[in-house]
Amino acid sequence: MDRRKFLGKTLSAGGATLAASSVPFYIMPAKARLGKVILGHGDFKYRLEKEWGDLNPEKYPVNNCHEMVMDRQGRLFMLTDHPKNNILVYDTSGKLLDHWTLNLPGAHGLTLHDEGGEEFLYITDPGLGRVIKSSLDGKITMELDHPSKVGAYDEKSAYRPTETAIGPNGDIYVADGYGSQFILHYDTKGKFIRKFGGDSFLQESKFKQAHGVALDTRDSNNPTLICSARIKNSFKRFSLDGEYLETFYMPGLFISRPVLDGENIYSGVCFGMQEGNYNMQLNKGFVTILDKDNKVISNPGGTEPIYENGKLQLMLQDQPIFKHCHDVCVDRDKNLYVCQWNAGGVYPYKLHRV
Repeated sequence: MDRRKFLGKTLSAGGATLAASSVPFYIMPAKARLGKVILGHGDFKYRLEKEWGDLNPEKYPVNNCHEMVMDRQGRLFMLTDHPKNNILVYDTSGKLLDHWTLNLPGAHGLTLHDEGGEEFLYITDPGLGRVIKSSLDGKITMELDHPSKVGAYDEKSAYRPTETAIGPNGDIYVADGYGSQFILHYDTKGKFIRKFGGDSFLQESKFKQAHGVALDTRDSNNPTLICSARIKNSFKRFSLDGEYLETFYMPGLFISRPVLDGENIYSGVCFGMQEGNYNMQLNKGFVTILDKDNKVISNPGGTEPIYENGKLQLMLQDQPIFKHCHDVCVDRDKNLYVCQWNAGGVYPYKLHRV
């Protein structure tokens, strides 16, 4: 019996009224809606899936999709500054698993930390000047005091924290990226230890918009901090005690926080430049990727990184896919999830590794 006759008999036996001629020979599995254009360079190339994280905006509204992290179970926690909807939890297929809120109107920075087998989130709201530690289901377990209450700042100092990083011993580092440009160092209980950095365009050890901070453990014997100096188009490395070590200049890139995965650094480019106009430009975002030697090796959505006599040349947006890339999350298969600020309320895009 051929396949069509077999299907017809089966349908009749089951009482179905569907004509056998309308039944396909097989059903194709659902596939990701991938773009045809390959983004990126070298061994770090991707296909774009714009609709990956799309939800009903009336039920799950977002203003800006600020940052995303992945927990041990492979769940993706995405932070938005919509007070009704601060956290969306996805799986890697884009299915919504959970959502909750802390009613933060400016939720901005999101860091995941494993403390003896239990994972916690550290969330910053620069508008409210809050740094919160919570469980994965949104229960607040700790909140840092305002720096003026612990002797770090005077009452007139601006404080608008943008990001956190957690040290190997549980110490907390807070980037005051929209405030006074310091990295504030606390112990695991929230006791203030020191501050370093500060506001200066000329001094190498200081910042203009200390937007991000991350722990770099690629040298397991010498963990350090990588910090963003967005307006200086740079990443800066510091010791865990706040000693300035070096700068990685990223010409043309107004970068977001550094994201460490394996031997690589990933970052969203929130603003860019254009040929002939080297001021900060809107809607010029893309993604940048550095190798273990802190050399740029791929710019998905941007121009290919070129070094001349060891000097990195100007990098620009190449394809108008992104507006303002605010964060990058890397999954276990090395696919990327890109969160955007000021991009018309879009949900995260997924970049499938080729």
